[in-house]
Amino acid sequence: MSLHEPEITHKRQLLRGIGFAGAAVLVLNSVIGAGIFALPGAIAARAGVLSPWLFLVIGILVITIVLTFAELSSYFKDSGGPVLFTTSAFGPLVGFSTGWILFVSRMTAFAANTNAMAVYLAVVWPWFGSGIGRGLLIVVVCSALTWANVLGVKEGVRTMAVITFLKIVPILILILLGLQHVSGDTLFPANMPTIDDLGGTTLLLIYAFVGFESATIISGETKKPKETMPKALVQMIMVIGVLYFLIVLVYISVLPDAGASQATLTEVGRELMGPAGAIMITFAAFFSIGGNLSSIMLAVPRLPFALAEERLLPRWFGHVHEKYSTPSNSIMLLGGLGLVFALTGSFEKLAAASSLTRLISYVLCIGSLPIIRRKATEEEKREAYRLKGGYTIPAVALLLCLWIGAQSTTQAWQVTGVMLAAGFGLYALASKRRERWVGKNTE
Repeated sequence: MSLHEPEITHKRQLLRGIGFAGAAVLVLNSVIGAGIFALPGAIAARAGVLSPWLFLVIGILVITIVLTFAELSSYFKDSGGPVLFTTSAFGPLVGFSTGWILFVSRMTAFAANTNAMAVYLAVVWPWFGSGIGRGLLIVVVCSALTWANVLGVKEGVRTMAVITFLKIVPILILILLGLQHVSGDTLFPANMPTIDDLGGTTLLLIYAFVGFESATIISGETKKPKETMPKALVQMIMVIGVLYFLIVLVYISVLPDAGASQATLTEVGRELMGPAGAIMITFAAFFSIGGNLSSIMLAVPRLPFALAEERLLPRWFGHVHEKYSTPSNSIMLLGGLGLVFALTGSFEKLAAASSLTRLISYVLCIGSLPIIRRKATEEEKREAYRLKGGYTIPAVALLLCLWIGAQSTTQAWQVTGVMLAAGFGLYALASKRRERWVGKNTE
């Protein structure tokens, strides 16, 4: 049985306008957001001079999850990513649950990061930190990103590419200037510090790398997705791991005692280049968050779109704009909800559970791989990005996700349950229409 025998025979087509460069930029921005500016201090406070090496070690472990997603994505050419994986393996209910919790998680992250953008910009212009200034910034950012993505996927990618340049260049300058402060003792410390909270430290490190799954959601708008997606996922996670290593190495070299105060990268910029360096890094943080917001707005609306295409959500979510060939309703839904949550600040509990929901989706996707392999045709198997070593890599990825999930709080599990219950209401509305459609087409 082919994985691509469509249950719905008249899917509305999206424009395939994203090449390898666009997919790579999306992976980069999905992973690198506000965390790159906050994590060095938090990890240095826990692990000291071991911090750069811990980023590399955890990055290697995360690659097992990325590789599993790379193979999964190579079996599919439509939009949806995790939704398609889990629906094909476990059926519509699990597929819906996966897509819904990922949508809510990323929507909440969009709202949270929009607020964080206002906080960073307030370092230079305090007016944006509260009141009218904060509200105006949030409205402009949400509206601009929503409209850019409604206009077309290429416009969304171009917007993200510009933001990527503006955030990566200052970081590279910081690394180049800071490498002169790196010594052999810093790179290869003689005295190894002890890490008291290994679980909590690993938890922080893991979340420096998540978000890559967003790229698989837009396969339906990607050129040659079976080739492009695996390459973009694996190569960009390797680049991100090296980038984290160098950033943290410079951090602990320029500010040897920074772990005690958890100083930010802004302080590294100030130390290397004076006040101008502090301003440069502040703007880099601003654009880093902007790039993350752009990647969310580009990829995440494809989740409800894919659910609607599989008749797991009302068909309103699957509307494609007649002129721009984009899932405009789903884009505006994300932009509208993100705007409301960002302005009201009522998303804190959802944000706390967003990490757990991500892990649940990872576990479900990894678990779907054996079933998808078995269901694939011989031709699909030949074209797939097949992992070496059987199920060794997916097994390591699964154990890693389960171990991290065990670190989550009871409150996070409770909020996750509430989010699922809310989504099941929409699922129920769509299920009756789905049953009528199936009945009509089996007569």
